[in-house]
Amino acid sequence: MRAFVIAMENEAAVVRPFLKDGDRLYVAGVGKVNAAAAAQKAIDAGADEIINCGVAGGLDPAMEVGEPYEISQAVEYDFDLTLINGTKLGTHNERTTPYFDCRTTGKFPARILATGDRFTNDERDVENPLALGATVKDMEGAAIAHVCELNSVPCRMLKCLSDVHGKGAMTGQYKDNLAKALIHLGEALASWIA
Repeated sequence: MRAFVIAMENEAAVVRPFLKDGDRLYVAGVGKVNAAAAAQKAIDAGADEIINCGVAGGLDPAMEVGEPYEISQAVEYDFDLTLINGTKLGTHNERTTPYFDCRTTGKFPARILATGDRFTNDERDVENPLALGATVKDMEGAAIAHVCELNSVPCRMLKCLSDVHGKGAMTGQYKDNLAKALIHLGEALASWIA
């Protein structure tokens, strides 16, 4: 069974037309805990693949609102044990890497996703993801990828940009561009969902 774990209802509305018989849709709510709980619930119900798609922020000023990106790896940029055990930012205890792998199809450019539990214009929320090689940022993806890794269940992610760092306040861009990003997400899903 394929399960779609989506943060917001407006994103889920874009996904619904692409669901096939047997697919399940979980509208998790915003944030890492909500996303992780929904992913685990889907896996407990028999999901053998988790798909996450939605809007996200771009961290490279060369990116444009509406562009779709597949996620090859995800990292929690706000998870920090560096002072306790000296591991790299984002690295969970008992792991050697901060990155959780995701499957890609090659239909869209692949990027590293940084996930954190805040939506701000704070420069630290750009500098830390960039230091980890991430150019796309959201509030759910890495938590979903983490749960999938723990359960040996593959995950795929597709994100369309609603805001881009360096082109004005990201919160203002998000509000102004959300409808456009959702339209682009639907267009991308038409060729991405197999």
